[in-house]
Formats: sequence, C-alpha cells, structure tokens
Amino acid sequence: MTQEQIIEAVEKMTVLELNTLVKAIEEKWGVSAAAVAVAGPAAGGAAAEEKTDFTVELTSAGEQKIAVIKVVKEVLNLGLAEAKTMVESAPVVMKTDVKKEDAEAWKKKVEEAGGKVTLK
Repeated sequence: MTQEQIIEAVEKMTVLELNTLVKAIEEKWGVSAAAVAVAGPAAGGAAAEEKTDFTVELTSAGEQKIAVIKVVKEVLNLGLAEAKTMVESAPVVMKTDVKKEDAEAWKKKVEEAGGKVTLK
C-alpha cells in the first residue's frame, strides 16, 4: 500500500474509526499521539504566532454523561451511537483543525453539560 493510498483511506474514516486507529498505533509501537503532537511543533521551530486552529479533546464526560452525549452529537453532527461511543472513549479527540471561535463555543457547551474539554 502506498503512502497516497493510506492517506486516502484515512481521509474516508469517521472520527470514531480514526480514534480506534490512533489507539491501535499507540499500543502497537508504544507511542503517544499526544506526545508527538506536542514535540512536533517544538522540533520544527514554529514561530510564536497566535494559534487559529485547535484540536478539541473531550477529556472527561463528567457526571452528566447523557447531556454531554447530546452536545457532542449536536456539535459534530453525529448519530447517537457514534456520539455515545465517543463520549465513553474519553479522553478522545473530538475534531482537529477547528477555528478558535468554534472550538471555544464547543468547549463552553460541553462544559455547561458537565463534561471537560481541552483545546490544544
């Protein structure tokens, strides 16, 4: 399988499928995607400019899991089963490359429902 074929396959995956893939890679090679994401920009010598796109990570469903499922379902336009699986998989990346305003709005909604979100 070529690199291009792999990229095409990943582009077609749902958020839950991507989450499962990342976890499998982390287990297979004993790495952490979070560590790579943190080390990546530092190693590349990124300029100190204001970040405009964020990764939205659901770090905890909290005590009101059903309310959080409803919010995740709404903001990501997911089916109920997908939203439930995602919330139960926390900590999990909800979405990457989210505009600052949207990321902050999603964070506010999830936290009002009782969950916890980290913007990276």
